[in-house]
Parts: sequence; structure tokens; C-alpha cells
Amino acid sequence: MAHGFRILERTRRVDDETVRQFRELPVANVSDVMSRLTAGGPNLRPLHAGGPLAGPAFTVKTRPGDNLMIHKALLMAKRGDVIVVDAGGELSNALVGEMMLSHARQIGVAGVVINGAVRDYGWIRNNSFPVFAAGITHRGPYKDGPGEINAPISLDGMVINPGDLIMGDDDGLLCVPYELTGEIYPLAKAKHEAELKTVATTLAGKLDPKLWVDESLKRLGCEGV
Repeated sequence: MAHGFRILERTRRVDDETVRQFRELPVANVSDVMSRLTAGGPNLRPLHAGGPLAGPAFTVKTRPGDNLMIHKALLMAKRGDVIVVDAGGELSNALVGEMMLSHARQIGVAGVVINGAVRDYGWIRNNSFPVFAAGITHRGPYKDGPGEINAPISLDGMVINPGDLIMGDDDGLLCVPYELTGEIYPLAKAKHEAELKTVATTLAGKLDPKLWVDESLKRLGCEGV
């Protein structure tokens, strides 16, 4: 294999039930119970019409401005996968557009994440197929390589291994490592349920914010006024 080209097979992949469970949770709640240390960066924003993203990561690392390995990924990805592309955050060339995204949707891919630019934004924003990207440009890609498939990647410091859980919503993108999903899910579910109760109490006019503030100040060694 030529230097700079590497195509690997995944050895693990989060299962469908795990994906289903996490899809019901806000990304922010999962992030909170992961100590707020992990994020895909503020530049990766949802561009589609709306709806959550969740699925096992199918990772692609490519030279900025080149989408050869993304085409290969579309030939290899399984139904339910999230194709996650580390293109260095470069915005000069769009790596995918309507044709490739339509193909991805047709074969059952759960969504596409591009740490780079996309085009055909009108199509993206009018469809519910999940697309997260760092920018938009009309200028198309090259198809020369090099690149890697199913190797570890990093998006703004968030490490993603093939088969990890990728989830996204209006607040951004998050990776839950494969080996931590069983530990993180019950914590995030409890967090979400507690917040729903707090919102209900607030809407009923029964929440006293002063109690929470005073208790927090006491923990910091401050006296409430």
C-alpha cells in the first residue's frame, strides 16, 4: 500500500440498542456527566433541517480539500454508521455535497460529520439527514489522496476511535468512547430526568433559585446575603 494510504477494518462497534438509548438524550446531559471535558469544537455545527445524530463512528482522515477516501468510505460503511471526517478544519474546498450526501442517506448511513467544508447548503438545510460541518463553500474537492479509513482521528482535541458512539444535536457534537457507553448512559439518563423535573417545578412556580445559590455559596465557603 502506498505511503499515506491506509484502509483498516473496525474491530468493535457500538450496538443498535446503545445507539437508540443515547439518541433519546440531549448531548449537553451526556457531556455534563463526562465532566465537560470532551467536545467536537464550536465550529462543527448542524446544517440540516433538524434532528439528533447518533451512531457508531466510521472514521476518515484525509488531506484538506481531498475527498477520495470519503468515496471509499461510502463503499464500506454499514447501515447506521456515522461517517466522521478529519479534514483538518480547512474550508477552502467542499468535501461533500448533495450527490454524496444523497448516496449516504440512500445506503442507510446515520449522518456525516466533516471537519471541513461542504456545499449544496440549500439541499442540506431542507433535509433532515444529519450533516455537521465547519463551513460552506461552492469550490469542489480533489480526489488524489492520501488518507486513512478506520484509524483514530481527533476533532479539536476530541479523540474518536472507530466504533465509538458519535452523537450530535443543536448544541454540537460529542464522542462517547466505546468502552464507556455502559457507564455513561445511566448517569446521563439520571441527569436528564432530574433536569426534566426541575423544569416542571420551575414552570409550576415552585422552584426557589435562592436555595440552590445559597447552598452553592456555602460549599465555596461564602455566606449568603
